[in-house]
Amino acid sequence: MHELGQLFANNQAWAEEKALHEPDFFRRLARNQEPRFLWIGCSDSRVPAEEIVGLSPGEMLVHRNIANLVLDSDLNCQSVIQFAVDMVGVEHVIVCGHYGCAGVLAALRADTLGLIDSWVCNVREVRTRHHAQLARLADENQRFDRLCELNVIEQVSNVCHAAAIRNAWARGRQLAVHGWIYGVADGILRDLAMSVNSASELTERYEAACG
Repeated sequence: MHELGQLFANNQAWAEEKALHEPDFFRRLARNQEPRFLWIGCSDSRVPAEEIVGLSPGEMLVHRNIANLVLDSDLNCQSVIQFAVDMVGVEHVIVCGHYGCAGVLAALRADTLGLIDSWVCNVREVRTRHHAQLARLADENQRFDRLCELNVIEQVSNVCHAAAIRNAWARGRQLAVHGWIYGVADGILRDLAMSVNSASELTERYEAACG
């Protein structure tokens, strides 16, 4: 229980420091949120979304799940996308994976993990789709890194097929979807050259990013 008590103490210290340096901070947050970004990332505790891009509370919506997947059947993720686009009015949707993702590794090795297998099977489909490219790589570490990247690219494509995104583009909304990957070992974000600004761009950007 000491660990939980420490979390409350940390929160108290954080709130006091925020109020000291930005007296209007919490009043401003309470009024509204107008973030320009939606971040779809992995649940991994080593990838704190706002912190690694230097944003404060209220500046980015965040949705996280194992292996940063975007599935038609996941009403949670699809609802977040619709809320971000239609209700909040974000301008950018960022799908961010990371190297060393345990979910991706499980898919690469076809490990059996229990309940999580039914979720990771979606990454196995990515592995199968890009089998030839992965097979050309020299060792498992290279295949692992590349599958982490390919998984992000596939999820960007999935975001672009989401009804809320397609409808926004059809209405002429300025809205971009991006694929990034984070290096846990060095803290650096890398652009996977998978940025899509309209439905007509998707196929060309997807094929170029997949290589």
